[in-house]
Amino acid sequence: MATTIAEKSSVVGVRFQKLGKLYHFKLSRQQDVEPGDHVVVSTKRGRQLGQIIAYIDPQQVHNQQGLQPVGRKANPRDLIMKQVWETKELDALITCREKAKVLGVKDAKFVKAEYSFDGRWLTFHYATENRKLNVHRLQKELKQHFDTRIEMRAIGPRDVAKILGGYGACGAPRCCSTFLTEFSPVSIRMAKAQGISLSPQEITGMCGRLRCCLVYEYEQYVEAKKTLPRKGKRIGTPYGVGKVWDVRVLRESVIVDVDGERHEVFQHEIEPLEELKALQKKAEAGCSKHENGGCDCGAKK
Repeated sequence: MATTIAEKSSVVGVRFQKLGKLYHFKLSRQQDVEPGDHVVVSTKRGRQLGQIIAYIDPQQVHNQQGLQPVGRKANPRDLIMKQVWETKELDALITCREKAKVLGVKDAKFVKAEYSFDGRWLTFHYATENRKLNVHRLQKELKQHFDTRIEMRAIGPRDVAKILGGYGACGAPRCCSTFLTEFSPVSIRMAKAQGISLSPQEITGMCGRLRCCLVYEYEQYVEAKKTLPRKGKRIGTPYGVGKVWDVRVLRESVIVDVDGERHEVFQHEIEPLEELKALQKKAEAGCSKHENGGCDCGAKK
């Protein structure tokens, strides 16, 4: 079964963290692996232990020649060593913070230490708003202390929230730390399209950026609004002619003010007065294509 699938695709998607980004690697015909298996691969940060998530259609990969090959399938010892190094990451993070304080490294928040599965590479993730922050001295000190290769990696506020976890403003665990593998671009127009208050308390997440959940229903709102009248527009309703006071996109209805009373009117009950008036005016104007007679389109009287 696995061999048959491998013949269909020589590219696999590998993830190094539970909610991490998917990276592409080449798979040889001799390698018998399936989605869910752990493999050892070579990366820019040394050898890493990752998990195959899925086979990837080679046509979706732009540069197949630049893909690194899958080294080998992980064995039980690899998995145990990975766990051993993970238990040392908290102590490494504490050491990093202590040395940063001694060296006077300010404006930086160190949030995570991450060992490669064999312990040959140690990465410290930190966040800062100081673009001129120099961490070279700290990196040198850490290299001498741990006697291994050290990488200092700056991350954004969304990544910090993802690492720290916790609960969002909705009371549920943060989306970024539960199921989001990549961050989608979020803009203020998404909040406007959904009629959400633009106050910072309503649209800002715990990371200080626009909430990721603003993306979830944005497309549905945009499509639904195309079939509903905008606020302030006069329409015909079963209750009489009125002005749209509010738009309820997900209910496919509008709140209409008719003589001081407000009614909810659904899409199929709406009579578009302006559109009907424009069509009537066009019909009364007659045919504009056959000025000298001979009209057969039915518009000329």
